Amino acid sequence: MGTRAGARRVTAPRFLTLHSPACTAIWECGEGEAPLWRYWGPRLPDGVVPPAALRATRPEPSFSLHFDQPLSLFPGLGMGWFGQSAALAHRAGADWTLAITDCQIERPAPDTILFRMEDAVARIAIALTARLDPATDTLTLSTTLTNRGDGVLDVGWLAAGTIPLPADAAQVISHGGRHNAEFVEIRDPLTRSQWRRENRRGLTSHDCYPGATVTCEDGSAYAAQLAWSGNHAQTIEWIEDGRRQWQMGEWLAPGEVRLPPGDSLTTPDLLCATSAEGENGVAWAFHRAIRARMTWPDNGPGNGPGGTMRPRPVHLNTWEGFYFTHDETALKELADAAAKVGIERYVLDDGWFGGAAKGRDDDTSSLGDWRVDPRKYPDGLGPLARHVTDLGMEFGLWVEPEMINPDSDLYRAHPEWVLQVAGRPLLCARNQLVLNMARDDVRDYLFDHVAALLRDLPIGYLKWDHNRDLTHAGDRALFRAQVAGAYALMARLRASFPAVEIEACAGGGGRIDAGIIAHTHRFWTSDCIDAISRVGIQRGFLRYMPPEVMGSHVGACPAHSTGRMQAMAFRAHVALPGHFGVELDLRQLNAADTAALADTIARYKAMRGALHGVRVWQGEVGDGVVWQAHGDVDDLHLLITRTAPTTMRHQPHLRLPMLDGTRSYRLTRGDGTQQDIAGAWAIRMGLALPPMQGESGLVWRLTALD
Repeated sequence: MGTRAGARRVTAPRFLTLHSPACTAIWECGEGEAPLWRYWGPRLPDGVVPPAALRATRPEPSFSLHFDQPLSLFPGLGMGWFGQSAALAHRAGADWTLAITDCQIERPAPDTILFRMEDAVARIAIALTARLDPATDTLTLSTTLTNRGDGVLDVGWLAAGTIPLPADAAQVISHGGRHNAEFVEIRDPLTRSQWRRENRRGLTSHDCYPGATVTCEDGSAYAAQLAWSGNHAQTIEWIEDGRRQWQMGEWLAPGEVRLPPGDSLTTPDLLCATSAEGENGVAWAFHRAIRARMTWPDNGPGNGPGGTMRPRPVHLNTWEGFYFTHDETALKELADAAAKVGIERYVLDDGWFGGAAKGRDDDTSSLGDWRVDPRKYPDGLGPLARHVTDLGMEFGLWVEPEMINPDSDLYRAHPEWVLQVAGRPLLCARNQLVLNMARDDVRDYLFDHVAALLRDLPIGYLKWDHNRDLTHAGDRALFRAQVAGAYALMARLRASFPAVEIEACAGGGGRIDAGIIAHTHRFWTSDCIDAISRVGIQRGFLRYMPPEVMGSHVGACPAHSTGRMQAMAFRAHVALPGHFGVELDLRQLNAADTAALADTIARYKAMRGALHGVRVWQGEVGDGVVWQAHGDVDDLHLLITRTAPTTMRHQPHLRLPMLDGTRSYRLTRGDGTQQDIAGAWAIRMGLALPPMQGESGLVWRLTALD
C-alpha cells in the first residue's frame, strides 16, 4: 500500500548515543530530516536505546498533519512544527520556511557528534556540534548556519541549541536584579504557557542572566547557560507530547545579521547540564565546565607550568576606600597597612589618569585618555607600584577600555569613534559613551595605550570595567560585533602579556558569563559589598560559576551601597569562600577589627586550597540559616551562615544529603571540639546547630573515618 499524499515513508531508525559518567543523550536519525531528540537526562546503562521508532509509538491524532513532527535537534518552521523554530531567516521575504532535507553524521571525537544538515529548498546548511564532555558531564551545543543561496539571507534568530525537558519538569529558576542587586532568584512554575527571558542591553546585564535551572518532580534537574557577553534570549515551551523544548541563543537586532551568499553565522556555545542529584548536581557540572574553559597565565608569577591556577591571592581594591581622591602618600600608607594584615595583591582603582587639560576627579571626564595624571602622580605610577611590589604584593590597575567621556581628549579628536546612530541624540550613562569596538583603529588605539602601561609598570592584574548598557549601537546594529571586538582586544593583550590576569567587571556583576571567562580570570560579583546582600548574590553566582572566580570582599561599615552595619567577623565570614579581598581604608580600622581581619586572612590562606577547585554544595536549613560545603564526601569544609535572628525555640538541624550513609564522620567545630556521627544520621536527621545570633557564621569540618 502506498503512502498518502503529503506523507513521507518512515524508514528504520538509527540511534546515536553520547554518554558521560552522569549523563546520556540519544537521537533518532531517519532519512530526509533533522535527528529527533529521544533522550537527554541522567545516565542510562550502556546499550539502552529506545524500543521503537518514535513515530511508531504515536498514533495520528485528529485534526493533525498526516506526517508527525516530533521535537528535533533543529526544529523547523512552516512545515508542521508549530513550536519555536531553531532559526528565523528569509531572502527578501522568500525562503522563510525551514525543514531539514538531509543530514550527514560525523564523529570527529568519541565524545562529539557533528550533524551536517541541509535545507535544499531554503538553500541553507547547518553544522551543529554536540559534545558531551566525560570530564565535566556538560553537553556543549553550537550551530553554524551558512547561506547557500544566491541572495542575501537575513537572519533574525539562530538557536545555539535546542534541548528537551521531560514531562515532569516543574519549575524554572532564573536570575534577575539590577546594579547592586545581582542574582535575584526568580522561581516560575512551568505550565503550558511559554516561559521566555530576553536581554537587549548589549552586555550580559545585571537583570537577566543568560541561563537557568529547571527542577523536576523526581528530584533531577536540568540547566543551561549561554557562553556569550551580549544580547541573548531563551525560551521554554510546552510541546504536544508533554515534554518541553528549551532554546537559547543570541538575541539579534533587526538587520544585525545579513549573510551574503557563502557567508556563515556561528552561535556562541550553549552549555547544558542534567543531574539526578538536582540543583547541586548541575552546578557541579557547570563549575567543571567553566574551569575547563579558562586559561591561566603560563609560568606567570606563582603559576605552575601549563597555566594551572595558583592559589588565589588575597586582594585589596582601593575604590571604596578612596574613590577618585588619589593621594600618593595615603595610598602608600594603605599599602603598608595591607602588607601587615597579609594582603597579597593591591589594585589601584579609577582616578589615576587624565587628559592634557583635565584629570579624572569624578566620573564626568577623561575616559579614553589613558595617561597617568601628573597632578596626582608627578613621577608617574612607578613609585607607588614599586612601593607595593617592594612590600611583597602584586600591583594591579583599573581600566575601562571600551568607554569614553565626551569630556576627553580622545572624544574631541575622534567623535566618530563612538557608537551612534545618524540623526539620533547621543545618550550618556554615567557621563560616558561607548567606543565602537568593531573598528580596527579603536582596538589598535586601546591596545597601544594599555600595552604601554603593562610594559612600563610591574602590573600583574587588570580590573577591566564596563559601566553602562549599550543603546544606539550603530546605524546597522553592532551589538554582537561589539562583544567580538572586546573579546579580540582581551585576547590580543593576553597573548602579548601572558602573565597578566584580568578581572571582568561591569558595574559589578553586569558581565558575568561563560563567554568572557575564556578571556579573564575573576569576576567582580557585585558593587554591593553589604554582607547580607552578598549572601544571596553569591549563592546565585555559585549556581553557574566556581568559587575561585567569585570576587568576594570585606567592605566598610556601614556598607556604602545600603547603609547597613555588620560586624567585621560576619563581613569576613561571608567573603571567605570566594576569591577573598578587602575594599576599605585599612588605616581607619580599630585594633580589634584589624586583628579580626588579619585572622580571617590567615584562615583563608590556610583554607583556599580546600575551598577552590573542588566541588561545592549549597543548601538551606530554614529559619534564616543557609550553608555551603566545599570538598568531597571524604573531607568537607562546611560554612554555615545565619542571616537573621532565629524565630524558633529550638533551631532545626542541618542535613547533608550528599554524605555516604554507610560511613561514619568526624565533625570538627570551629572551637576545636569534635564529635563522631554516622553518615546516615547526618543525611536523615542532620547536625545540631548551636545557638547563633543573627548575622553570624560558623566554619566546621567533616571528615570520613573509614
